[in-house]
Amino acid sequence: MRKLLAILGVITCMIGLCACAQEEETIDPAMKESLITQCSSVLSSIDLVVAQGEEAIAQNRANAAIYNGMLSWQRALEDIGQFNGTEGGTVQVKEDEFVVDINVNGSSHDAVVEFVVDNSDPTQPIITGIAANVSYMLGENMTKALMNTILGMGTVFIVLIFISLLISCFGLFSKIGAKKPKKETDSAVQSAPAADSVVEQIAQKEELTNDAELVAVIAAAVAAYEGSGSTDGFVVRSIRKSNKSKWQNA
Repeated sequence: MRKLLAILGVITCMIGLCACAQEEETIDPAMKESLITQCSSVLSSIDLVVAQGEEAIAQNRANAAIYNGMLSWQRALEDIGQFNGTEGGTVQVKEDEFVVDINVNGSSHDAVVEFVVDNSDPTQPIITGIAANVSYMLGENMTKALMNTILGMGTVFIVLIFISLLISCFGLFSKIGAKKPKKETDSAVQSAPAADSVVEQIAQKEELTNDAELVAVIAAAVAAYEGSGSTDGFVVRSIRKSNKSKWQNA
């Protein structure tokens, strides 16, 4: 088993060396040195323009690659500090383009500026993209990752707390809505006795109106019983039927 792993390791190393050798063979050393020199010169020119301010940068809007490269370099300078020049670079070949990485020395951080050069026309290579990447220490990367994690989790917790408070308010709204019908019911109960009394008075009046002859007869009988010749001394207001039997009256 160990021999098999050793053989596989040797084969892998050989493939890697062959690939590297093939890549180096496709790059002419003179072309490689020329690309690094030209890109370093372009970077120095970009730094001079960025140092002049926003108006100088805006004058290069016509060339999108250079303009975006200036904006990227301007943002990177906040972490790079003072630009102390370049220190060589590397060149990679990818189909019809070169990728040139220029090493930058800065007072606060170093950086790598990537130039993408179109090689479709070998006689006139054109820069199609520029991006500045600041090289941070491991501790700085860990700190940034931790801060991003805290901000992300904090935002999630704040949103969850807001949602829970909003849901708890729904219960208060339902209680407030339930109190209003109760007040209406209480007012209806209070008005019920008054309505009953009004109905009772109306019924009594109707009773007297329908039994006018009976009232006159009873009034005359009461006046005769008292020995009075008229019914002026009293008024019959209502007549009710008695449920008591004669035996109970006796």
